[in-house]
Amino acid sequence: MARGYAEGPAAEERLDELERGSHREPPPETRLGVYGATEAEPERHFIGWLGDVDPDELFRTGQAWGLSVVRREA
Repeated sequence: MARGYAEGPAAEERLDELERGSHREPPPETRLGVYGATEAEPERHFIGWLGDVDPDELFRTGQAWGLSVVRREA
């Protein structure tokens, strides 16, 4: 298999690791975060984790607006 411009024992060892799949690290844990604006903090910011806060309830009661749910690292 062609190795392109990589040369030397360190490069060969790293390419062998990549081919074996030993370079894989477990993916970071992610959760769904709720972002939006509040009266106290009118700029978009992290409000809490989905499940800990209910975006529908926050919007319905007027406590927060411009809400979105985003996957992010825990």
